[in-house]
Amino acid sequence: MLDVITIGTATKDIYLGSPLFKVLRDPEHLKRMGFKSGEAECFALGSKIEVETFIPTIGGGAVNTSVTFARQGLSAGAVIRIGRDTAGNEIIRELKKENVKSFPIFDSKNKTGYSTLLLTSEGERTVLVYRGASHGLTKKEFSLHAIHARWAYIVPGTIEYGVMIRIISLLKKNKIKIAMNPSRYYVELPEIKVKKILGVIDVVIVNREEASDVTKIPYANIKGIFKKFDELVHGLAVMTDGPKGVYVSDGINMWNAGIFDFPILDRTGAGDAFGSGFVSALVRGENIPECIRVGTANATSVVQKIGAREGILRKSDLSLKKWKGLSVHSKKL
Repeated sequence: MLDVITIGTATKDIYLGSPLFKVLRDPEHLKRMGFKSGEAECFALGSKIEVETFIPTIGGGAVNTSVTFARQGLSAGAVIRIGRDTAGNEIIRELKKENVKSFPIFDSKNKTGYSTLLLTSEGERTVLVYRGASHGLTKKEFSLHAIHARWAYIVPGTIEYGVMIRIISLLKKNKIKIAMNPSRYYVELPEIKVKKILGVIDVVIVNREEASDVTKIPYANIKGIFKKFDELVHGLAVMTDGPKGVYVSDGINMWNAGIFDFPILDRTGAGDAFGSGFVSALVRGENIPECIRVGTANATSVVQKIGAREGILRKSDLSLKKWKGLSVHSKKL
């Protein structure tokens, strides 16, 4: 029996970095042009741009998180949807090298998902995404036949709501605990549908922006956001808040912690790294402060490297001095 099975996307990723990729911040004009954040990554139109960084790798939520579980000493598998192509074969080979068992679902029409990440010198990035085979999982395609696990970690991408309800139902029927890092697709669902999912899951992990969107509480009202988010979640409610750290609640107690302060090279994969690190410690039976430490250390290590897998920690790495000393505070709700 596996300790954890991950369910979600698998992609071929290419990282391109150049000092000629610039971040432009002009809320007044950019928002009018359709850039909601008021920021844009820019480069010269019609010119040939020299690229200093070229890193081919594999990624996607199911891949990134399964690698964390395996490196943390757990037996891990990944349910992935890929094309019958070179990229799909490469993903399976790389997962095998990481001691992750693959449960591939092959798409005969679409190619394996593909992402190109444009990195600035400051660590910001824009991601160009071709979802391809990673999109379109059906109820018929998902089966727990031959899959036996204690936990499931879901990184759903654009898996349709009805399919997700079916997946959760099968997992619960087989007494498999569920952790989920909802995608934008799920965050934007009507509250009645959100409750149907979050209300039965054991661990839900979102960032503050996602929590604000799912609760419909203004971003600035962090206490209100977390209170409502905690009410929506059946099990552990986990909300990350960038440089401000993380909040965790079990409905009775709330824990919060800051971050390890190290330079950031690439933010890609930070959410996957925190969530899977947190859950890996939980699967091992650790307490919440230790789960927070492992998740925070894993995310910090990942953002110090280019690529979502390069910095993922092994269990032995957690004994290093630099990953000690994270202060975790708790209080009764």
